[in-house]
Amino acid sequence: MTAPEFTALLLLCTAASFTPGPNTTLSTALAANGGLKSAIGFVLAVPVGWALLFSLCAGGVGALVLAAPALRLAITFFGVGYLLWLAYKLLGVKSTFQIERSRLDVTFGQGVLLQFLNIKAWMLALTVVAGWLAGRTDQWQRFAVVLPVLLLFALASNLSYALMGSLLREWLAQGQRLPWFNRGMAAVLVLTALWMATL
Repeated sequence: MTAPEFTALLLLCTAASFTPGPNTTLSTALAANGGLKSAIGFVLAVPVGWALLFSLCAGGVGALVLAAPALRLAITFFGVGYLLWLAYKLLGVKSTFQIERSRLDVTFGQGVLLQFLNIKAWMLALTVVAGWLAGRTDQWQRFAVVLPVLLLFALASNLSYALMGSLLREWLAQGQRLPWFNRGMAAVLVLTALWMATL
C-alpha cells in the first residue's frame, strides 16, 4: 500500500469514526448515565462487531447485501427499529439513580449486533473494501493492514466519546440536566435512524 493510499485511509477513518453516529452517541449516553464502567462493554463491542462486518465484506458478503435489495431493506428496517428502541429507553431515564434499577444498558452482544444493523457501517465497510482491497493482487496483505487501522479508530472514537460522557456525569446529575441531555441523545438517535432510513 502506497503512502498516499494509507493517508487517504487515515483521513476516511478519522471522518467516519469521530463524527457523531449511533455508536458514538450510545457511548456518550451510556457513560454519562452510568459512568465509564457501564459503557466500556459497548465501547469494546464496536471494534469487534466492526471486525466481523468488515471481514464479511472483504470476503464478498457485502456485495450480496448490495445485490439483494430485500436484504438491504431488512438491515435498514431492523437497524432503524433498534435505534428507535434505544432512544425510547434513553428517554425513560430521568436521574442517575434510575440507572441502577433501570436498564439503560447495551450488552456486549447487542453492541456487536448493532454493527450489522447499521447500514452506515455496511456502506463504510464496502467503501473501504472497494477502495483499498477489491481487485488487488495483494488483497489479503492489505486486509491485514487495513483491519487493525479500522479497529483502532473504532476503539479510539468510542472511548473518547465515552470519556466525554463520563466527565459530564457529575454536572449532568444536577437539577434537570440529565433528562435534557438524554432527550438530546435520544433525538440524535432518532435523527440517525431517519437518516439511515433514507439511504
